[in-house]
Amino acid sequence: MAVLTATPPVTAKVRAPGGWRKAPKYVFAAVLALIFLLPFCIMVRNALMTRAQVSSPDWSWLPDPLSWINFRDLFTDESVPMAHALGNSFLIAIITAPLCTMFGSMAGYALARIEVPGRRAVLTYVLVTLMIPQSVTFVPTFVVVGAMGGVNTQWGIIAPNLFSAFTVILFRNFYLRFPSEIEEAGRIDGLGYLGAYRRLVLPNSGSMLASLGALMFIESWNSFLWPLVIGQDPASWTAQIALSTFLTAQTINLPALFAGALVTIAPLVAMFLVAQRFIVQGIAASGLKE
Repeated sequence: MAVLTATPPVTAKVRAPGGWRKAPKYVFAAVLALIFLLPFCIMVRNALMTRAQVSSPDWSWLPDPLSWINFRDLFTDESVPMAHALGNSFLIAIITAPLCTMFGSMAGYALARIEVPGRRAVLTYVLVTLMIPQSVTFVPTFVVVGAMGGVNTQWGIIAPNLFSAFTVILFRNFYLRFPSEIEEAGRIDGLGYLGAYRRLVLPNSGSMLASLGALMFIESWNSFLWPLVIGQDPASWTAQIALSTFLTAQTINLPALFAGALVTIAPLVAMFLVAQRFIVQGIAASGLKE
């Protein structure tokens, strides 16, 4: 009589996807993160030091003791209206970013969808403006804004930056890939170009609106040359101009300079963290695969 023996079950070895092969990538990313964070750490270090400690030949990673008085002096210095300059920068950026983004979105949609005579000529003109250096149009723009009374005013800083050829081109390319079936369904319901844009296209453009809105906010906040020329009165200074007063040919106040730089970039860091969440939400809400 044959004896049947049970064959043990064969178990498959489960390997972690990627496994140790991803370790070099994580190490490389960590090293790059440390390199990019090093200037920020040095800025924080110098902002909490005294003048003697900053200019000392003996290097130290941590200030001892911490000099928090630099931030107090930054906002109590009567010759540099830092708090007022930060308010001006925030007001200018919070107006410029959404308006420039919306105007770019509308112009990009028109160039992508509306068939009108001369559309290609307008597109060529917009592309040409990207190739013209800003220094070429700087003097004519100042003459026009100055003739309209825009010197030492916030609208004189805002108005020339409400149009960006960069945003127009990016929005046009985005809307060229936008599914035309969605707009055709809207036209069956009686929507025109404006109605289709406002009710169908714009709500599905969350990713582009958030991304370019964040870029325009950063560009407006960091703008220096144009606000310097237009804002000749200290009451019209932006944060970047106020920050530059700590570094002149006569005096260099390094602790105040680094403390001001730290305060100035804080809104940008906060804005980026908030915008990053909205960018992800915009992509998920759009229902489009880009």
